[in-house]
Amino acid sequence: MKKIIIFSSALAPLFFFSQEKERVRDIEEVVFQKKAKKKVTDLSTTVISAQEAQQVSSLSGGVEGLLKTLPSVNSNTELSSQYMVRGGNYDENLIYINDIEIYRPFLIRNSQQEGMSIINPDMVSVINFSPGGFEAKYGDKMSSALNIYYRQPTKFELSGEASLIGGRLSTGFASKNQKLSALFSGRYRNTNLVLNTMKEDADFNPQYMDFQSYINYSINPKWNVSFIGYLSKNDYEMVPKKKDVDFGTLQQPLKLTVFYTGREDDRYRNMMGTVSVNYKPNKKWSFTLDNFAYQNREREYYSIASGYMLQTFDPVTGDPVTSYDAGGQIDHARNDLFVRTLGSQFKARFSPDANTDYEIGAKFEKERLQDLTNEWQLIDSLGYSQPRDFVLPGNLDASSLELKYHISGNNDISPERISAYAQYSKKFYWGTNRMFVNAGVRAQNWTFNKETLISPRIQIAVKPEWDADMLFKLSGGVYYQAPFYKEIKDLSGIFNSEIKAQRSYQLVLANDYEFQMVERPFKLTTEAYYKKMDRLIPYYIDNVRTRYSGKNNATGYAYGIDTRLFGEFVPGVDSWISASYARVYENIEGKGDIPRPTDQRFRFSMFYQDYMPKFPSMRVNLTLVYANGLPTGTPVTVDPATNLPVFDAQYSYQKTLPSYKRVDIGLSKVFIDQRDNQATGSFWKNFRELTLGVQIFNAFNIQNTVANQWITDVNSNYVYPVPVRLTGRFFNVKLEFKL
Repeated sequence: MKKIIIFSSALAPLFFFSQEKERVRDIEEVVFQKKAKKKVTDLSTTVISAQEAQQVSSLSGGVEGLLKTLPSVNSNTELSSQYMVRGGNYDENLIYINDIEIYRPFLIRNSQQEGMSIINPDMVSVINFSPGGFEAKYGDKMSSALNIYYRQPTKFELSGEASLIGGRLSTGFASKNQKLSALFSGRYRNTNLVLNTMKEDADFNPQYMDFQSYINYSINPKWNVSFIGYLSKNDYEMVPKKKDVDFGTLQQPLKLTVFYTGREDDRYRNMMGTVSVNYKPNKKWSFTLDNFAYQNREREYYSIASGYMLQTFDPVTGDPVTSYDAGGQIDHARNDLFVRTLGSQFKARFSPDANTDYEIGAKFEKERLQDLTNEWQLIDSLGYSQPRDFVLPGNLDASSLELKYHISGNNDISPERISAYAQYSKKFYWGTNRMFVNAGVRAQNWTFNKETLISPRIQIAVKPEWDADMLFKLSGGVYYQAPFYKEIKDLSGIFNSEIKAQRSYQLVLANDYEFQMVERPFKLTTEAYYKKMDRLIPYYIDNVRTRYSGKNNATGYAYGIDTRLFGEFVPGVDSWISASYARVYENIEGKGDIPRPTDQRFRFSMFYQDYMPKFPSMRVNLTLVYANGLPTGTPVTVDPATNLPVFDAQYSYQKTLPSYKRVDIGLSKVFIDQRDNQATGSFWKNFRELTLGVQIFNAFNIQNTVANQWITDVNSNYVYPVPVRLTGRFFNVKLEFKL
């Protein structure tokens, strides 16, 4: 008896088997597979709708904004597209576009500097996200893998968007025989209006723009050539003037007043080009050769002087009572970075049948890193975090005026990186149970630190022959954080060639349960994981900048449980609710376990879509996030002997940020679409879609905190954590159209 296996890449790696029991017939194997979507063999992958990524209301970007509603993903700032996954930091996430690894800017330290994500939601076809335990074909990082595939238009199209914070214009076409297709998109964004809700007296001029292209040409049924091009220009200018921060308690209300002079001027230029050649001689074999080039130029310039005063007020009258501290500070930086990566990768897949896959791949990269760092800070008076000895009024202070820290480096390296992988995937029966196995290994060598990494990985799934539709998954392996620019740069500003890759041993146990509720489909996903880590490099997070110590002198572990209920809460549209509990600890030089700066604890999020039954053209989407605050620790102290930051103070005191709470709402009215609201009239018939929307960012105007600024009390030497606030409520209006 032959088994009928129906495989759909859109739902992979789930299994859909049917077996005839009463009558036995020998029939040919039948396979249904959509041509437009890549075959997915990774059991840890969550497939996300590209349409939902376009519709979600998010300041950080469509795809990443939707990712942040998943249970395993954490973020405490809406201005950044970066995210933390299962206790990892911002640098531990892989991002691919059409299987080509993408880099984020490196020098960014404040979330408002970042600009737009490289991922353009209007060009996306498929979104695959794995929060851990991913297969061997993905690279050497410890947290997650996001793989985006761009779409191919089938006819001429023109679409655009205009809003109070930017706009987008995209066009695409395809030849009559579908051999040639091209997609082009340009975006512009200026978040000045949003940044002005942060209750700071400052002049902002953040301008971000990019252009992307995706071109495909099918030479014949066996040969295909494609090109992806990307060019971005992000400029961030800021002239601070004054800032007032109210904090403290009802019994001891405090106020920090800061006056500024100076400016910040940051510029980021990114370029990428990829040429891919695909050869598919028959149904069993496929070969791909990717040639890619990436270049990144970053400049971070600022010179800002500030004078501050810390006061407490009478809780009844509001009159100032005591001045705790007054002083000044100068922050200066002239940091330049040039990154260039050239390389090629070759991949081959052999599928002897619809249930078996063999894959191999190899990649060579030639890297160039030029880094010029000159960054220092001067604190006068008693300082923010390190007060000098108290001197009585009227007496001269004989101590010398020294910089709090000075980081200087001139680095220029041209290393090479070679990596390869091999993996095997198989679907089969084990008795009456349906099974799936994906096993593989990858290797990497980097000439800079002369280290070779070997990473075995395995995934197993079992679908029992039960009445309940359940799937059990087990995945794990050895995952490294291959060092690059941030990890190799020590606290003095010099590249450390002795640094080694951080390592984690991961185990993930998952269950998928599909069921019907109120006659609609739902899916409950639950995952429990554990990570054992060693050779860790301790770090601290300043806003969104991760600063490493430059030493492999820590161990750690992480554990947690994630759950997500996905389905049609409203008929015809998908929504989900996510909840997670996660902890991550580190032990620096054997001093004991301490929460890492990414220790998440409890998190709850929701993505919800709805429409009015009598007026289906009126639609709403809502994203809600509640997350426990992250640990911040004390300010990093400075070793007087070396004048460099050290991490010992984390063991003496830790402070936790307030919980992050945010609700974003999107309201839209569809005037024209291809279903119930078709256009009439000679002019309006040119439109395929026309939608007017209102977005309410931070609907409840909650003043979230992204970091702390540390101020010292002149009398008691007590260190006050002064919150650095995020954006307030903002109303955005946008118009979308498609021709």
